[in-house]
Amino acid sequence: MKKIGLYALLLVGVLLSMFPFYWMFIGATNPSGEIFSIPPNLTPGDHFMENLQNLNESVGIWRVIFNSVFITLTFTILSVMICSAAGYAFAKYKFKGRDPIFFMLLLAIMIPYHVTLIPLFQLMASLDWLNTYYAVILPNLAYPFAIFLMRQNMRSIPDSLLEASRVDGAGEFRIFFTVVLPTMRPAIAAVAIFLFMFQWNNFLWPLVVLGDSDMHTLPVALSSLVGMSRIDYGQIMMGTTLSTLPIMIFFLILQKQFISGILGGSVKE
Repeated sequence: MKKIGLYALLLVGVLLSMFPFYWMFIGATNPSGEIFSIPPNLTPGDHFMENLQNLNESVGIWRVIFNSVFITLTFTILSVMICSAAGYAFAKYKFKGRDPIFFMLLLAIMIPYHVTLIPLFQLMASLDWLNTYYAVILPNLAYPFAIFLMRQNMRSIPDSLLEASRVDGAGEFRIFFTVVLPTMRPAIAAVAIFLFMFQWNNFLWPLVVLGDSDMHTLPVALSSLVGMSRIDYGQIMMGTTLSTLPIMIFFLILQKQFISGILGGSVKE
């Protein structure tokens, strides 16, 4: 009976957690006037293609999706490589100033993002990178929290394994790519999900540096749908659905590795 009660409670929690997503998907198939009707309409409608067409006419959704996918995937791949290499260096190499540099890295996590906004904007303007992919992708590649998470996971790699690889004649780059990275797949998956979600949902920085509507990402484009007089909630629900699906799919694919990678960061020396 205790197990039945526990599973029933968990089922209720799942239903309550999933209901907003279900309502969002249903809203994407209904006209704007029926989304907030009383009683609420919880059945799929026949306005899916109409809402999609209206959304495309308003913001050019296919171009916006391409911008978001390209920026997010490029950022995630490059940032995972940089943060993995940095975490490995902090965990397994002994060099002068290692601990003070890592301490400064932890301090960087505590700096409010808005403090760096104006200096970064001035830097992008001086490099003539405004309205370019470079301005969105490059500034946050060495993400401090991702480096910290990778460093904590890298500490679990036995030093004897690295020494054995060196004795066998493997160079440092070969050790990193053929020995370290394959053993860190759960941690890499966790960092990849974190970085993917960070960049996919990033709103403020793309809003500042991407003034051209052809360069907008999904969060920026969706914010433009909220007008002063009239709001088409069918378009908003459609855009939110298209924005949410990639994150859900990406997380579901890597969820096991994500959990393993997060737990791996708690390993002590």
